[in-house]
Amino acid sequence: MPKIPVISVEQMRQWEQATWAAGKTEQEVIQQVGRLLAHRILQLTQPGDAIWILAGKGHNGDDARAAQPHLAERNVLLTNIEDPRQGLAEFSQRLHTQGLRRVRWIVDALFGIGLDRALNEDWRKLIDAINGCGIPILAVDVPSGLNADTGQSEGAAIKAGLTLTLGAPKRGLLEAPALTGRLEVVPEIGLVPCPITAELNWTMPGDFAGLPPRRASMGNKGDYGHVAIVAGSLGYHGAAVLAAHGAQRAQPGLVTVFPQASVYVPVAAQLQSAMVQPWRAGTPLPKNCSSILFGPGLAAEELSDTLKEDLRSLWQKSPLAMVVDASAMDWLEPGPAPEGAVRVITPHPGEAGRLLRTSASEVQAGRVAALRGLSKRFGTCWVVLKGQQTLVGRAAGEIFVNSSGNPHLAQGGSGDLLGGYLAGLLAQPNWRQDPLLAARHAVWQHGATADHLAETQVNWTVEDLAQKLGTIRP
Repeated sequence: MPKIPVISVEQMRQWEQATWAAGKTEQEVIQQVGRLLAHRILQLTQPGDAIWILAGKGHNGDDARAAQPHLAERNVLLTNIEDPRQGLAEFSQRLHTQGLRRVRWIVDALFGIGLDRALNEDWRKLIDAINGCGIPILAVDVPSGLNADTGQSEGAAIKAGLTLTLGAPKRGLLEAPALTGRLEVVPEIGLVPCPITAELNWTMPGDFAGLPPRRASMGNKGDYGHVAIVAGSLGYHGAAVLAAHGAQRAQPGLVTVFPQASVYVPVAAQLQSAMVQPWRAGTPLPKNCSSILFGPGLAAEELSDTLKEDLRSLWQKSPLAMVVDASAMDWLEPGPAPEGAVRVITPHPGEAGRLLRTSASEVQAGRVAALRGLSKRFGTCWVVLKGQQTLVGRAAGEIFVNSSGNPHLAQGGSGDLLGGYLAGLLAQPNWRQDPLLAARHAVWQHGATADHLAETQVNWTVEDLAQKLGTIRP
């Protein structure tokens, strides 16, 4: 599947002009967008639900109006707004007379990516009223009022629960997650193949078509690697168990967990197919070990300096693939790693801030720069910078933006599962030869599993995530 770059407004315009030059018309693209928008609305709603379309006078409004004929089983309310003062009066009256009953989504199509000026007071009042009505908002291409290049509000901006952006993500959408909400890309809108390449690329499920790699009929467990997990300390033994479950879902040949001796019994009692041995100073790794996960649940005060020295020695000398997570990242020392050895760190913004001697808020304000800086600091390692739209990349080259996941992943143990799953993939030769693909797939699968759970049950737990991890097909 072709890569989907994160682009500027000017690049989007260049792409459109290349399409018109090839003989496609704007009307053809608008009709295609209308069909695709209607398809997503149908997925989000039930027959009889009301959909309220707020359409401006430009092509963004045309896109939403083109969806209406394809929504016959929904109660579609269309409000065309050219004058904001009149639009506010009509919006308020309809809201008052019809109320919120059975209105499942407002479709925001007031302004598109062409907005580059401050909105006047009347537009600001209208947008504030829409934001305050309590109905979930689906934004078409970009939340109205958001500058699609900078991510800044032009005086006021729609706060969308879901943004369906067209063709490719625009840079500003990644800078304004509080306004964009969940960002989904509708790539096949009738334009010619995208002529743009970019530093940032958006992840689509189709990127993982055909994965995991097919196994040979004569394969045995020795062919699929052995992952060693150094995890779990007093008060944090569950992290080791969850990391082991994550690794098992990746299906390496063998899994061995090395918890601190103080929690050997509770860890061993909760695992069956994974082997468990207490970690002591100088504990040798299994001879056939092919990847290492170091860090989940290593947060107790009892931890010895020897454990930290063991981590640093492995990072600096071992030829094995290695994932370092959680508190153990603080023990790493800047410097090179062995040439050709796979190294991955998986910080959330707070951990990234500590490693860079800055704050989580500064990391969030410059996530790409933070990822590049972390990779350079620790031997050009691969970095999985977690959070909404997790980034995967390293000091140079392309960075990929993850598209899956939801706020329910903000539960203790979620990251332990991801670390285990990634280490379990990297234990296997077919995955280890492309660590970027392995890391991207692990992150996407983790988020896509959470999305599946969110659609099927309200109060899912990390244990539920462990049961389903790896089952989502692109």
